Amino acid sequence: MHAITIREAGEPDVLEWREVSAPEPGPGEVAVDVTAAGVNRADLAQRQGSYPPPEGASELLGLECSGTVVESGPGVTGWRPGDRVCALLSGGGYAERVVVPATQLLPVPPGVDQVDAAGLPEVACTVWSNIVHEAGLEPEQLLLVHGGSGGIGTCAIQLGRALGAKVVATAGSEDGLRLCEELGASPAVDYREGDFVTEVKRLGGANVILDNMGGSYLDRNLSALATDGHLAVIGMQGGRKAELDLGKMLVKRLRISTLGLRGRPLEGPHGKAGIVHDVRQWVWPMIERGEVRPVVWHRLPMREAARAHELMEAGGVHGKILLTTDRAE
Repeated sequence: MHAITIREAGEPDVLEWREVSAPEPGPGEVAVDVTAAGVNRADLAQRQGSYPPPEGASELLGLECSGTVVESGPGVTGWRPGDRVCALLSGGGYAERVVVPATQLLPVPPGVDQVDAAGLPEVACTVWSNIVHEAGLEPEQLLLVHGGSGGIGTCAIQLGRALGAKVVATAGSEDGLRLCEELGASPAVDYREGDFVTEVKRLGGANVILDNMGGSYLDRNLSALATDGHLAVIGMQGGRKAELDLGKMLVKRLRISTLGLRGRPLEGPHGKAGIVHDVRQWVWPMIERGEVRPVVWHRLPMREAARAHELMEAGGVHGKILLTTDRAE
């Protein structure tokens, strides 16, 4: 089979489309012929050498994919060859075939194109595990989503609205702001010019903030939170470090969580299997009802993964970039 490999840590041109050995499923695993794979910022970090895969995971890029089941390892039930699936991965999605634990498989939702389904698992599992599992977002509460026009953000806006929450989002372009509003954010705030803290405070403060910026937004996020509010940090695009005002947290009884997805164990109370199970139980019906949909910005052939990384690094991506294999044709 062919896959995208990393020649050495560096710029996008280190990505190469090469022939590699096809993986074989072990106990509890399923082999999937890949139709498409989603591109995530974690892929860029891994390519640059700053985000190695967890122990035992594939060294190939790709944290989510869609495709067709071709083979199951010992102990797998519930999946058969020919099933149309999408999957949450620890790696390996930028390839023509991937092996994945059966508990991280999801059926392609009815009404969703099989290619577009590749952009669902990572964002749905990230958003659900952070704003529901950890932060406990409830109907009528206010959710602030930073980076609302990106892959995670577009999912978070829709999922928050489907849960009955009011959603405010930030974005950095007119097209991005328009997309956030179309998906249900009201208002969408231009982070280049607008003051999201003032806007959110006007609405009573955010009960939950989903933040992809990290250090540069920390103090402003604490100011924007309502009493008993929860800040869920999922990225560090604005830096790794910042000064934390504990007094501000104590007065308003604030909480901060920093939860990644890739390095979690398969099983257990914080395991990926449980998250995938809950996403299938709660989010997939939202997709079937049309309340949540994949937002796809661009499709590229998988062999052009370097171009996909260049586009993401340039900014202005609205939704997901997907890489397709020949099976998508």
